[in-house]
Amino acid sequence: LEKSRSQRILWLLEEAKVDYEVKTYKRQRMLAPPEFTKIHPLGKAPIISIESENISEPIVLAESGLIVEYLIDHFAPKLAPKRYVEGKEGQLGGETESWLRYRYYMNYAEGSLMPFLLIQLLVNAIKANSPFFIKPISNLITGMLESRVLGPNYKTHFDFLESQIASSPDGGEYLCGPELSGADIMMSFPLGAARDRVPVFTQENHPKLWA
Repeated sequence: LEKSRSQRILWLLEEAKVDYEVKTYKRQRMLAPPEFTKIHPLGKAPIISIESENISEPIVLAESGLIVEYLIDHFAPKLAPKRYVEGKEGQLGGETESWLRYRYYMNYAEGSLMPFLLIQLLVNAIKANSPFFIKPISNLITGMLESRVLGPNYKTHFDFLESQIASSPDGGEYLCGPELSGADIMMSFPLGAARDRVPVFTQENHPKLWA
């Protein structure tokens, strides 16, 4: 689906070296076309359909987090950090810091960071499309949202992420350590979107995260 978050899945498929076919669907009034909802009733992207000689019907998966985890489990285990510390396999609390970060960011990307970016998208749309005679009111409301809600949360989140890169396990340059992981792929979309929408997220303020 055009103008969606599907590029993360394409990146992962390339990393996994899996053969795939891309089908593109054009939005109609910002919504998925009817033929797309036949694949999944919610009409959200990304969606993948997996075919195998071991199954009679294709497996259809939606939601970026599920798709990323499924593809990593079956095709790219190198993109998941080692789960347990040596000698602590299966023990409660025996997980590595890298693995715990990995699981955290697989959920954080969509659950914690993206909601603010979606609010920002709506705020920008309101400011750009409000009729001139109500612009003073709409600007007042959106300005309050940005100064009281979005701005403080952006600073908290991006300062936190910068500190996470600085304290990456084993001196790594990625969120979960020295190697690229599925968590970095999941985080690529909100970070890319933030470059265009979030004034406080700059190379000067967050050099490690920006890189």
